[in-house]
Amino acid sequence: MAATIQMSNPKSPNHRCTYDAFLSFRGTDTRRGFTDHLYRALEVAGIHTFRDDDEIERGANISAELQKAIQESRVSIIVFSKDYASSRWCLDELVTIMDRRETNEHMVMPIFYDVDPSHVRNQTGIFEEAFARHQQRFNKEMDKVEKCRFGRDG
Repeated sequence: MAATIQMSNPKSPNHRCTYDAFLSFRGTDTRRGFTDHLYRALEVAGIHTFRDDDEIERGANISAELQKAIQESRVSIIVFSKDYASSRWCLDELVTIMDRRETNEHMVMPIFYDVDPSHVRNQTGIFEEAFARHQQRFNKEMDKVEKCRFGRDG
C-alpha cells in the first residue's frame, strides 16, 4: 500500500517543488534509528524526501541549501525529539517551515518521538528549558525564537 501526498497548491500553482517532503529532525536523537526507518519507508512509498545527509553536497552552504529545500518541498515532517529544540539548526528550519506554512499553505506533519506533544505545544519541560537557553543566547533575534512556538497559535 503506497502513501500519497496531495501535489497541488491552489495559492501557487507554479510553485516549483523538487521534493515531496522535507524531513526535519535532530540527528543525535534519531538519525541512526527512527529517522532512517522513516526516510526509507517514505522513499519506498515513492515519496521523494529531502534529508540533509543525502541531499547536500560537500562544500555547499548548508543553511542556504536547507532553506531552499524547505521552499521546494510540498510537505514538512518534523520529528520532535528530546533535544530537537536545543539545536539552533532545527529551530532555523522550524522558523522557515512555519513561515512557509503561513504563506503557501505548506502542510506540516509533526511526529513526537519519545516526547509528550503537550510539552512541545505548551513549551514545558525540556522544551521550556531549551527555549529559555535560546532566549538568553539570541536576545536580538527574539522574533525567530517566538516563531518556533509551534502550536500556540493553532
